[in-house]
Amino acid sequence: MATNDTQVEEAEVEDNDAESELKGKKVAKHDAGAADLEKVTDYEEEKEIASQDIQDAMRVVSDRQNKEAKAKHEKEKELSKVKINKDDVDYIVQEMEISRTRAEHVLREYKGNVVEALVFLTN
Repeated sequence: MATNDTQVEEAEVEDNDAESELKGKKVAKHDAGAADLEKVTDYEEEKEIASQDIQDAMRVVSDRQNKEAKAKHEKEKELSKVKINKDDVDYIVQEMEISRTRAEHVLREYKGNVVEALVFLTN
């Protein structure tokens, strides 16, 4: 019976050793991760944005908007020179069920060609 008690105690010691080794490995893994996290920082120095930089950026945006507006205005001028037939506009308005101004604009873009304008509107 003493042999059985000794064997049971040895088995318990081995189980405890196995558990402590697992706990030790878990702690070691966790510690390694913590050490890695300490190396990583998300600190970034704050930089002051100069008012000159903001003004330059605003000027660039404003210039681009002005160029786009000028190009659009010139395109509208060019399109207004195109002669279109009133009957063609009426036909497009009636068939496609769109506004008269939209029909005129599309017809002008296609230089008065009703077929091309209708193909564009159907696609």
